[in-house]
Amino acid sequence: MSLYYLDDYSLGEIADEYNVSRQAVYDNIKRTEAMLEEYEEKLLLFHKFQERQKLLGQMKSIIQKDGLPNELEQVVELLEKLE
Repeated sequence: MSLYYLDDYSLGEIADEYNVSRQAVYDNIKRTEAMLEEYEEKLLLFHKFQERQKLLGQMKSIIQKDGLPNELEQVVELLEKLE
């Protein structure tokens, strides 16, 4: 998965690297994608990330609008960096 998606290797290059067929590489990638999709359906990590981003944006807006202390803005920025 790392070679295919992050390092932009072709199926043939990965197959040569591991001395397996291109079909074996393809099947492994598709099987792993399906597993990751299944995990995401159960854990909802991306949905939770989007909700956190939305709430952080709302917090920043409130801080700027109401002129709240800079410490709150710094805390929000630290929370954003954790993402």
